[in-house]
Amino acid sequence: MSMVGTGMAPTVHEEAGPRHDAASGLVYQRCRWCQTASFRKLLCPVCASSDLESEHSEGYGVVVRSSVVNRYTGVARNESLVRFPEGFVFRCRVVGAAPNLIWVGARVRPVPGTDPEAGEVVFELCDTDSRTEWF
Repeated sequence: MSMVGTGMAPTVHEEAGPRHDAASGLVYQRCRWCQTASFRKLLCPVCASSDLESEHSEGYGVVVRSSVVNRYTGVARNESLVRFPEGFVFRCRVVGAAPNLIWVGARVRPVPGTDPEAGEVVFELCDTDSRTEWF
């Protein structure tokens, strides 16, 4: 069906799901039964309910575990567990410093322009200067 000459504008449907951008932060799920927060889950990890409601987070978190990984590629990269104030933890990649210089307790934020729907969520360090006196 052609819309040329009809005066109708095509509609764009936004896909639902976990995402982030500068305005909304991260989108995560909260269970309506037990109020547990989770990220990218089909069922609540505590009560197994499928009644999950999407909520927005600012996207800022704290690294609770960090490791350097070089499997499947010749280049080393960082994989970290990041905890968010809303109560969920998930694994992501942190950029902004060498993979071995990402420390536990570092504050991170989402990298602008990345799309979690396309694959992994990527974060960057908020403050890279606080550890320079260690080296």
